[in-house]
Amino acid sequence: MTLSAALVQKLITAAQAEAVQRGFPPVNISVCDSAGHLAGFLRMDRAVLGTIDVAHRKARTAALFETDSAALGGVAHPDGPSYMVEHTNGGLINFGGGVVVKDDGGIVIGPVGVSGASVEQDEAIAQAAAAAARTKELLGDAA
Repeated sequence: MTLSAALVQKLITAAQAEAVQRGFPPVNISVCDSAGHLAGFLRMDRAVLGTIDVAHRKARTAALFETDSAALGGVAHPDGPSYMVEHTNGGLINFGGGVVVKDDGGIVIGPVGVSGASVEQDEAIAQAAAAAARTKELLGDAA
């Protein structure tokens, strides 16, 4: 599986569908390649403008550290070994909503970042999109 344009669109569609189906507030959805460069973006109608950058930073964080953004919260607190890491790399996010998408070999091909609802809701939406990327129905010709 590679991060094709078709897969980017399908990740965005899956995230949007999850937000709507669960009745969450409108969100911004950012998909990056494995280097953290923007590959696709959607601002749902009425999504808060200030969360555009947050969604992208969540995705970049997941890409650059090859782990979900929430995982950084465990080490990026005042007593943690990576305190202040969020101030590196042009600004990172160390809470939920940035989730890596991996190929069958476990290699990160790109993350999805979601922001605009609560952190827990953002995380649920991003997790649903990443999970959908592993299904044949979503991949279609994008695999």
